[in-house]
Amino acid sequence: MKSFAGAWICAATLVFGYSVSASAQTYPDRPVRMVIAFPAGGTIDTLGRILARKLSESWGQNVVIENRAGAGGNIGAAAAASAAPDGYTLHFGAQSLAVNVTIAPYQTLDPVKDFDPIILAATATDVLIVPLSSPFHTPHQLIDYARSHPGELNYCSLGLGTSSHLSTVQLADLAGLKLQHVPYTAFSQATTDLISGRIALWIPTLGGSIGNIQAGKVRGLAISGPERAKALPEIPTFKELGISFGESSWYALFAPRGTPAEIIGKVNGDVERILALSDVREKAVTLGYRLVGGAPRKLSEFLDSEIAKWAALARGGSFQ
Repeated sequence: MKSFAGAWICAATLVFGYSVSASAQTYPDRPVRMVIAFPAGGTIDTLGRILARKLSESWGQNVVIENRAGAGGNIGAAAAASAAPDGYTLHFGAQSLAVNVTIAPYQTLDPVKDFDPIILAATATDVLIVPLSSPFHTPHQLIDYARSHPGELNYCSLGLGTSSHLSTVQLADLAGLKLQHVPYTAFSQATTDLISGRIALWIPTLGGSIGNIQAGKVRGLAISGPERAKALPEIPTFKELGISFGESSWYALFAPRGTPAEIIGKVNGDVERILALSDVREKAVTLGYRLVGGAPRKLSEFLDSEIAKWAALARGGSFQ
């Protein structure tokens, strides 16, 4: 009896292993859902749609974007994490996955335990902008004034844990500033209020603000990253100005925990090839993305480091 049971288990294991391998070889044979936990039209949504379109062309299957906004990214991420781990639901996530662990924990979501990492697609250039009526023409002028007038200057974001909120928290922490946070639900209203002077400063991603900067509606003071943006060569980097301001915004692809390794590897390789395409790289320059790529392990280590970074800032009181 034991011999028969052992043989049955062995046979079942072989059949199951063959089934997983076969499904990976034919993947995808139906449409794939890519969940983005933020509204349509934002920086992450724009990049997600670029990747979805290119993957659709490569696979001959539709990759359909599903925007599931709410709770600072937690609702969409939790929905993706709870899906079947078969490769037909992917999550295109952002820095909110890391920061929410500390400042907005969600009972049904642990990004480390609930997701398998696939690939770190890109970071995004952040840009410090002020109204044209602002007296500040350099970050140092703004910082000096804010230090001597604590709590007087306000800044806007699209909510707790969003990239513009995190960027400003980071700047305030490294420069020792006290600023007033004004969260918005609509990008357009935040833009209107900044242009009018009701908001003193904003640090959005470059892609969403480059048009207003180029049109002379707002003033750009500095950008994040190691080099100036080709689209805005007149704006210096924080690094040039001696300010150790790092990029806060990033975008990465995940799958529900337990997704077959063969499928993870296929998606990783296909996205890696897409990131190397000349038209994608040209778009990245225009929209302010810095394309990254790399193995799933690289994303896993990066997520761990981001969780630790934002937890340390929270412990220091930077989110108060």
